[in-house]
Amino acid sequence: MDELKIKNLRVFVEGKEILKGVNLTIRKGEVHALMGPNGSGKSTLAYAIMGHPKYKVVEGEIIYKGANLLDLKPEERAKMGIFLAFQYPVEVEGVTLAHLLWSAFRNTRGNGDTPTPELMLTFRRMLKEKVKLLKLDEEFLDRYLNVGFSGGEKKRAEILQMAVLEPEIAILDETDSGLDIDSLKVVSGGINRMRSKDFGALVITHYQRILQYLKPDFVHVMADGRIVKSGGPELAGELEERGYGWLTKGGD
Repeated sequence: MDELKIKNLRVFVEGKEILKGVNLTIRKGEVHALMGPNGSGKSTLAYAIMGHPKYKVVEGEIIYKGANLLDLKPEERAKMGIFLAFQYPVEVEGVTLAHLLWSAFRNTRGNGDTPTPELMLTFRRMLKEKVKLLKLDEEFLDRYLNVGFSGGEKKRAEILQMAVLEPEIAILDETDSGLDIDSLKVVSGGINRMRSKDFGALVITHYQRILQYLKPDFVHVMADGRIVKSGGPELAGELEERGYGWLTKGGD
């Protein structure tokens, strides 16, 4: 009940096999880092977990709370407590960040029913607290979603969504991509504040630098659609020194 279990997952994208039998278990209370070269299948795994229709699962299971997520729609997976932070957050003209957060909060925490005054008050208090923790100006909430946002602002907005929704399992797809050191510290701090016995995360990254702030419990390396090595946080340091060649075909 407290783990997301991926079993022999095979996924095709536009007729090409990308994931070739991935096995991975993420338990609440654990932070896992997934590293690997470009094109190894890391983002494909993230989107397959969340149910993106472009990613066709041909074999395997993703079990959580006794259910196979592959049988559920993306919104049903979200209501079960699964969250995905995108590598490239999309811009949505005409929809403010505050409106998006309120809609998501209602549908995941308030079951989508007519909002009660109590629920609205809870949301407002909680949102004000989360904005402060992420060092954002409240005027940020009135801007259209990601429109004109810097790279750092887009990633902070993603972490703000995670903080508001309080998922049980979060998949963070290259959240550190393009961040300067100040934004990296803020984003990492937001993730660290979520850490508890009721929260598990899969952090997809190319670089060790975010892991210096997050300090994952486990590090996995993906190559050619498979997880080829797993270890503790020291594995990230070894990858920084040696690269991926020694773990991939033809490597030294």
